Amino acid sequence: MELRTLRYFLKVYEVGSVSGAAKYCFVSQPSITSAIKNLESVLNTTLFVRHARGVAPTPAAQQLYPEAKRMIDSEKNILQTFRDQPVTVPLRLGIMRSLGAKRMSLLLQHLSQDIEHLELTLVDADEPCDARVLVGSSRVSDDQFVPIWEDTYQLALPHHWAEAQKGSLDFEDLDGMPFIHREPCIALDSLKDSLLQRGIQFNARANIRTIDYAWPLVQAGVGAALLPNWAEITGSECIALRSIKGFDCSLSVGMAVNISQRSIPLMNQVIASCRRFTDTI
Repeated sequence: MELRTLRYFLKVYEVGSVSGAAKYCFVSQPSITSAIKNLESVLNTTLFVRHARGVAPTPAAQQLYPEAKRMIDSEKNILQTFRDQPVTVPLRLGIMRSLGAKRMSLLLQHLSQDIEHLELTLVDADEPCDARVLVGSSRVSDDQFVPIWEDTYQLALPHHWAEAQKGSLDFEDLDGMPFIHREPCIALDSLKDSLLQRGIQFNARANIRTIDYAWPLVQAGVGAALLPNWAEITGSECIALRSIKGFDCSLSVGMAVNISQRSIPLMNQVIASCRRFTDTI
């Protein structure tokens, strides 16, 4: 089994495409295809299943990935041992949307300072990665989850609205209220379910995907938005945050590491570093 073949396997696994892996590796697509077929023959298993948009890893590929990555990283470490420059420690980190740019920057800064020579690559949380930062309810059963933040959601309203003058709101106050609709959002989905159960209309005035646009739109008077208690939101003087009677929503956000990765020393460092970071906030 050649290390080059394992490098090709890793790239196909990470990008989900044979043609994409060929571009990254600066080789022809048939070279990648041939290498994967040879590897499947040696291991007597199927590693990828083709679909319209590329390839999907099989359970065998998911099992092979951390082992192959460890071997390639070991090769890099051996080569770096005989060079002057320090050995980099690659970490492919999946980040869920709308977790807060400021606090995520602080976490990434902490990891970079806490783990020597860390080389971070940030990808979407649903892409192949070593660890993921996400809402706890989104983790899979075989993930170890380290809580970092606890987000409590309240309704953000423009200050000049009559509802903003109340100390808290009833569900009936939300009937027909113009909303900033963000998708995906677990908290907002929960609120919409509560409204539906009570026969109350949810009125979407604007549709967005990232939370960064939400409170500026509230400030502009476009609509209300269900938002977490981040410092940059609670510190805004242009919006009013109000609780909704009978609706409590708190979401735990943290680092998820698959149990299969726990044998990799770096993953234990990441978990320990996240716990140290939590102690500082």
